[in-house]
Amino acid sequence: MHGFAIGQMNMGAVDLEPGKVTEVTLNFDKPGTYTFYCTRWCGLNHWRMRGTIEVSSSPSDTEPESIPLYVSLHLDIDAPHDAASIPIDQPSSVRGQELETDLPVDLSAEYYRSRSPYQVFNDFTNTSLTDAQRWDVVAYLWQSNTTKESLVNGKQLYIQNCAACHGENGGGNGVFADDMKATGDASTQTMAGAQDMGMQTPANFTDPTRMLGASPALLQGKILRGGMGTGMPMWGSIFTKDQIWDLIAYIYSFQFEYQAEGVNQ
Repeated sequence: MHGFAIGQMNMGAVDLEPGKVTEVTLNFDKPGTYTFYCTRWCGLNHWRMRGTIEVSSSPSDTEPESIPLYVSLHLDIDAPHDAASIPIDQPSSVRGQELETDLPVDLSAEYYRSRSPYQVFNDFTNTSLTDAQRWDVVAYLWQSNTTKESLVNGKQLYIQNCAACHGENGGGNGVFADDMKATGDASTQTMAGAQDMGMQTPANFTDPTRMLGASPALLQGKILRGGMGTGMPMWGSIFTKDQIWDLIAYIYSFQFEYQAEGVNQ
């Protein structure tokens, strides 16, 4: 069984049953390059099942592409980004909100998206807060930049498109994780393995050292572009901008304890 859908279009996925012909009519309201992809986790190379549809019109009808934030910030998304310090216990946005009133906390989306949680933690070095309290304020800032609806949408996107590799609970232990590791090991040892391309074990989103050192802008770059030389596909032509930010917000929920009405997994 496979599935068919068009990225960045408001359409439901169409199931493609083995041995049967399925027809679908598509109506495009603006020119551009549209990516179609398989929506069923059909195997290790599921992410390769993609193609493009070119919809042309007059040049004047083409909308200019905006520059992604990670590009404008000149981020090297392949460089190590581990946090130098991590919390002992899971940071709480509820406790952070109680502390935030006496602090000059910038709750803007621009500040949140351009900094990693660890960088924000460091911004409160010259305060009377303990390390645990500083992390709680970070958790509050992160929840302040999302909504319940965004987190619900992000969770749905994650389950549909990411969980098979990264695991339902973000631990990097999805149903394809072992196969990806085996393929990656083979690609470094034999020419036959290299034909399957180098693959790495999926990222563990519950690892605070890795995740608290990553800014939302950096995660945006990884989702948009995909992982070079790994099994991580690019999603830039499939997810909309809002969907990517929703997905990023949900991924951080593996690190922070949000208010009950705000999220949880």
